Amino acid sequence: MHAALARSERMQDGPVIVDNREALVYLLSEAAEIEHGLMCCYLYAAWSLRREAPEWSEAQHAAVARWRGELVGVAREEMVHLALVSNLLNAIGGAAHLTRPNFPVWEGYHPTGVTLKLTPFDRATMDHFVFLERPENATDADGDGFDPGAFFPRPLPAGRLVPTAQDFATVGHLYRGIADGLAALCAKLGPQALFIGDPALQLDARDLGLADVVRVVDLSSARAALDIIVTQGEGLQQCDGHSHYRRFVSVRDEFVRCSGEDPRFVAAWPCAVNPVMRAPGNPRERVHVVLEPAASLLDLANALYALSLRTLAALMSPHGVDPAPRAALARLTADSMRWLSPLAERLAELPANDAHPGVHAGMTFTMSRSLRMVPDRDAALLGLAEACDLIADRARSLADAAPGVLPGLGAAMRGHCESLHALAQPPRTAPRAPTDNASATLASVKAATLNAAQPRAAPAPKQAEGFCGGAHRADATAQDAPSAPLVQSARGSGVDIHFESRRCIHARHCVLGAPRVFLANTPGEWIVPDAMPAEELVAVARACPSGAITYTRHDGGAEESAPEVNTLRVREDGPLALLAALRIAGEAPRLRATLCRCGQSANKPFCDGSHATAGFRASGERPTISADPLPQRDGTLDVRPTRNGPLDVRGNLEICTGTGRTVLRTVAAKLCRCGHSGDKPFCDGSHARVGFVADGE
Repeated sequence: MHAALARSERMQDGPVIVDNREALVYLLSEAAEIEHGLMCCYLYAAWSLRREAPEWSEAQHAAVARWRGELVGVAREEMVHLALVSNLLNAIGGAAHLTRPNFPVWEGYHPTGVTLKLTPFDRATMDHFVFLERPENATDADGDGFDPGAFFPRPLPAGRLVPTAQDFATVGHLYRGIADGLAALCAKLGPQALFIGDPALQLDARDLGLADVVRVVDLSSARAALDIIVTQGEGLQQCDGHSHYRRFVSVRDEFVRCSGEDPRFVAAWPCAVNPVMRAPGNPRERVHVVLEPAASLLDLANALYALSLRTLAALMSPHGVDPAPRAALARLTADSMRWLSPLAERLAELPANDAHPGVHAGMTFTMSRSLRMVPDRDAALLGLAEACDLIADRARSLADAAPGVLPGLGAAMRGHCESLHALAQPPRTAPRAPTDNASATLASVKAATLNAAQPRAAPAPKQAEGFCGGAHRADATAQDAPSAPLVQSARGSGVDIHFESRRCIHARHCVLGAPRVFLANTPGEWIVPDAMPAEELVAVARACPSGAITYTRHDGGAEESAPEVNTLRVREDGPLALLAALRIAGEAPRLRATLCRCGQSANKPFCDGSHATAGFRASGERPTISADPLPQRDGTLDVRPTRNGPLDVRGNLEICTGTGRTVLRTVAAKLCRCGHSGDKPFCDGSHARVGFVADGE
């Protein structure tokens, strides 16, 4: 039996002890570091896989794409686990823990069986991933080269107030101890005394587009969060086919078969084991990336990674409680993570150091010592805006190093910079006047920064096949008008899928109806049209109520056509969903759209999901007015937002409840979009009373 496995088995029955809140915070913080580290390791292996090779067969090409999808999919779930652990920490009065040691993690920092280092995709790496994700009853051996070489016991002395590291055999063993500790402390202290965190700091599925992120406010929801982590792969006594463990076993075994059938088959670039940005004090198992353009691209990628962590920290702090900054921080977190993928894949193609011939570079995920929560909200937003601006400038200066990536990254970061500047408030005067020289200086710096923040037109990004420039993620501004949207496209063998994020309301028909096509919150390329049959995929695309997802066919199949009956469905506590041959506010014709009726959208007249964060409440089941048939039920539907007033709709239209019951068949209607009408969904003039302001005709 492998030495590391034998050592871990000696720790199998040892209890994980939780005597007090500090011990629980300590264990959750280590869990956060492990989830964070695993996510990075899985992404590094995924990004090392080549996109194509002339010598590959069609079957080999499909297999590599499948392995990449599985690795990125598991990494995405590790992000879910990190968010859940952060919720657990916030719930018990701790704080989200996003720091971790740099790679490779030194021996003894985690239990002996948890060795974390950056390695490219190969048999040993996949054996290691299987070993890390093994359930408590498994006997899998670790991969070659991952044995730490020594046993580092971490016993907990009895009766200590100061928490310290403890031994656990598997990640599941750790979470079992955390679950037992939570229950014991809840019984000892009482639920009100244990769960003292602010519920407003909790993340949920809407914030990051991660379906399994749940809020933690009591023992029941804490157990639910831990169950999600464990059932996705860490520690199940019986792992199903969707667990991390089984998915990695499947990838490894298929890779072994492919390599056995064709010994010349090479799936991955020869990326470094543990690349580093700085000359290492201990060069063993480290490769210093010094050659250009890899060194400069690595610096840029790590700056983007640091920005994503700082933004996530702000999102999980009091700065992310109010709807507007919360939405902006969530968009920036997702966008910065997504742009890492094409940068990291480009790094994998580039040589790293002449002293290591044939070895390529790779993402290092270098941690910053300055990853901390800035107390002042405006200072935090302005600091993030400045980081976006610096990344945008560097992306522009390095554009030739990755022409299909960097112009789009620069445009996206410029948009985020301007959005954050717009959210930061001018320095306050009375009653919060500066009381000393230091605060006076801060106020003057903020004022100067805000005054100097004149919007700059972003260069039009060059789009590479499979992903877009990203500027569509900026808030709607004059230069980002609906008449000229930037759309992300992914080409398939029979159907091309197009995604316009500004239209997305997270109805989730795509990720639930076609989860292998739409890999939500995945860094880089996340739409895989060929993962399901064309006709089924087309049906899922047509189910998108907002029109964020459209398609183009080149397999001879029919394109989407206007419906035989124009309909408007009133969504419960949400927007107005239209299906018709639409003309909206002078835009190009479209067939599907969701329009804001809460008054809070930053992308009016379209919904942007603000109704959820604003707590908008409005029934979708109002009484029937008239169901008299119309002479004609189809045709063009003209939707005109009036200035500071309702939506003026002209054309044949059947207005329905969310459950499909007809409310009114009409050829003209004025629909509330201020959120205050007492006759929703129809306008009753409340927009004038409440001072509603919105562009229109």
